[in-house]
Amino acid sequence: MQTRHPFFDDIAKLANSAAGVAQGVSEEARTFFNSQMERFIADMDLVRRDEYDILLERVEKLEALVSELSAPKAKKSNKTD
Repeated sequence: MQTRHPFFDDIAKLANSAAGVAQGVSEEARTFFNSQMERFIADMDLVRRDEYDILLERVEKLEALVSELSAPKAKKSNKTD
């Protein structure tokens, strides 16, 4: 018959507690890191993707318009040469 030794019970409880503390520290570190990154990104004042797409579309339209408007000038300068 085996008897339970209190020393080993204490070590098992200590190891179990240490694992729980390590998991809690890990969760706390992850939460802190995520909040710091969110704050850092918010401070960078980055443009959102939908705003970028809208501006890109406007630039493309303006480039096409510039091409259309400069085409007659190019034809005129070729005729005078």
